[in-house]
Amino acid sequence: MDADKNNAVLREGFLVKRGHVVHNWKARWFVLKPDKLLYYKYEGGRRDSCQRGKIPLKDCVLTCPFLEHEARPLVFKLRTASGADHFLEACSREERDQWAADITAARDKLRTADGGKVKNRQKAAGSHLHNVDLSKVLDSMYDVHSGIRMSNHVEQGSTYSNCFSGSAVVDWLVSVQLALTRLEAVTLASALLEEGFLRTVGLRSMEALRTAGLSEQFMDDSTALYSFSDSLKKRGSVKAETSLSAMELSGQVMKTGYLLKQGHRRKNWKVRLFVLRSEPAFLHYYDPTKDDLSPAGGFSLRGCLVSSLEDNGVPSGVKGNIQGNLFKIITQSDTHYFIQAPTRQEKMDWIDAIREQT
Repeated sequence: MDADKNNAVLREGFLVKRGHVVHNWKARWFVLKPDKLLYYKYEGGRRDSCQRGKIPLKDCVLTCPFLEHEARPLVFKLRTASGADHFLEACSREERDQWAADITAARDKLRTADGGKVKNRQKAAGSHLHNVDLSKVLDSMYDVHSGIRMSNHVEQGSTYSNCFSGSAVVDWLVSVQLALTRLEAVTLASALLEEGFLRTVGLRSMEALRTAGLSEQFMDDSTALYSFSDSLKKRGSVKAETSLSAMELSGQVMKTGYLLKQGHRRKNWKVRLFVLRSEPAFLHYYDPTKDDLSPAGGFSLRGCLVSSLEDNGVPSGVKGNIQGNLFKIITQSDTHYFIQAPTRQEKMDWIDAIREQT
């Protein structure tokens, strides 16, 4: 019976993993079991039957978010009881936090089963914010080397420079342990906003203030933008990175996820991070093995046709020993994209989301 329990699948999906010897990043299919995390390679559009590695969960330490990889803000770190570090990247903050929560729950269950006690972090968090010196928090946040990174953001066609998202602030406060939980980080960021150390930027964060009717309502949201107050920005200790501000990247992100895409020339299958945007409606894809913030490709969804392909037999134009769950997008310029989702449900979700934008 215990063997059956340990074989239960708690969660599975694509994550991007950093190699141990050569520190390159590769997409792998991860399967969370009650006592371990297994990962597999995808070859030619199909998952290998043999696992590529195993990460034991007993007494592991999870750091989420882990922000030391500058171009990869969605990484979390898993350190095993033997001291081996594993760096894993998800496709979105929601996915990252769900993986982290499920891994933590599995680890804590193992600890409880062994008679150990799981620390009550919530209780500790309750007293963590007493007597906080906001000016010291601000100095840390403002530090040119270890502080929060400022960048350019596009919202509804307007470009805002030298700012950061609400989620990025919460990530940073948790990563440097100025807050123990995301809820605690929101409380701390709200205090910085109320004292005038931070200010709202753009429409989304301003809208939140009006809706809540509170001057200190801070949002843990990747679309809500904030910046340091104007008097602080004159110090100029934070260098802003440049980012793309093309109109096609200015739309609201509606959906993100890892999907397999067939190449146009070599017809090989590669895992890509897909990002669906609206107003304007575009579908972009990124190479998750590279630290490049620019898309590897993309196209307008205006006039596109999207259709599900049946799993019985290999459709015309498709190469390789595929797993299934295929769909096809034909652009207005008659370019054909063959895409493979990890599950049937994800395929249908993507088709529905794309059709809403066409």
